[in-house]
Amino acid sequence: METILFLPIWEATSVDEWLYNGGPYELIVLHFLLGVACYMGREWEISFRLGMRPWIAVAYSAPVAAATAVFLIYPISQGSFSDGMPLGISGTFNFMIVFQAEHNILMHPFHMLGVAGVFGGSLFSAMHGSLVTSSLIGETTETESANEVNKFSQEEERIIDLKY
Repeated sequence: METILFLPIWEATSVDEWLYNGGPYELIVLHFLLGVACYMGREWEISFRLGMRPWIAVAYSAPVAAATAVFLIYPISQGSFSDGMPLGISGTFNFMIVFQAEHNILMHPFHMLGVAGVFGGSLFSAMHGSLVTSSLIGETTETESANEVNKFSQEEERIIDLKY
């Protein structure tokens, strides 16, 4: 069974060994993931202090989990940080091509559901935005204001006073 080498620079016999065994990749990736996780905690804290619900931090946890999967979990499961996703544009595209060739990810049912979910969410966001913007009053008469939106058949409009 292969084991993955976690190699801090002070444990290496030389800088050349540290560089050869993926030390900079480990250093950058682990600090990146730590920073991203701390930022998610900051979003949670700001939401809490403002009295908001924490759904922004919860939604942000999905890309955090995806980044953790490709930068940390996948290389550990493959036995080498050299199998992790590179930190650059061309390396990322090469990683995607090799990953598809080795694992046939495009035919995986969960990948198909994820793509359908992303496109479906985009469609519903566009439909929601068009509904909201089309409900605004385009032309005004003498009895209505351009600042007033369509009441959607409400009996009376509630006026909220924001003055303190």
